[in-house]
Amino acid sequence: MMMQQSIFQTLADPTRFRIVAALADGEQAVGDLVRAVDIDQSGVSRHLRILGEAGFVTMRPDGARRLYSLRPEPFQAIDEWVRTYRKLWEGRLDRFDAALLRKSGARQHEGKK
Repeated sequence: MMMQQSIFQTLADPTRFRIVAALADGEQAVGDLVRAVDIDQSGVSRHLRILGEAGFVTMRPDGARRLYSLRPEPFQAIDEWVRTYRKLWEGRLDRFDAALLRKSGARQHEGKK
């Protein structure tokens, strides 16, 4: 649970969330991210450092540029966490659906009398 908590805390910052969303389109340089999230370069660099420390992004040098891209691992951890709760809710929704069908069937049966 602790790992997921730190993952969600990292994404809770709106600027970091926007950076992650921008990187979903693929590898980008800092300058591209500055334009995408509309904050100064030092702010983007600070958020990229935090995202890197949390395992969300990786950096690849390309000459004088640094290109950033998303790493799959934290998103896989989020998916595993959501899957746990999805099973819980799907089971409840399946039981609710069955109850509605029983009730609907009983109403249709009463209407035919």
